[in-house]
Amino acid sequence: MAFGRLQRSAAAQPMSDINLTPLIDVVLVLLVIFMITAPLMTSSLKLDLPRTEGAKPTDAAQFVTLAIDPQGRFFWGDEQVGIDALRLRVREAALRNPATEVQLRADRTVTYGRVAELIGIVQEGGLSRVGFVTEASPEKPR
Repeated sequence: MAFGRLQRSAAAQPMSDINLTPLIDVVLVLLVIFMITAPLMTSSLKLDLPRTEGAKPTDAAQFVTLAIDPQGRFFWGDEQVGIDALRLRVREAALRNPATEVQLRADRTVTYGRVAELIGIVQEGGLSRVGFVTEASPEKPR
C-alpha cells in the first residue's frame, strides 16, 4: 500500500487553433450554389430576337434594357411594367443621365406598331439613344 498524494491528471487545455474545415465546406457549398444559379440570373425573359450579320455590341457606359415579349407586354429589365410606370421610369433615367442608352429587345413576332409605340414613349421621356438588340446570325460557309 502506497502512501502518498493522489496524482491528478492535468485538466484539458483549451484549444487555441481554429478548425477551418467547416468554414471551407461552407465556402465550397456557396461557390457551387453561385456557379449553378449565375447563368440562370442573366435574363428570365425569353425572346426570339431577330438575327442579323451587322450586329455589334455597344460600349455605352450607362444603359437601360427595355423588352417587348410576343404578347406585346413591356418589360423594364426583367420586370413587367405598364405604360404609365414605363413613362415614369424613362423620365427618371433621363433626369439622372440624358445620355443613357436604351437597349431595346423585341421578339421578332412583335408588330412594328408596338415597337414604334415604345420608341415614342422613350423619346417623350427624354432619352434619344435607342439601340436594337439582335442575335448574331450563324456563320455562313465561304
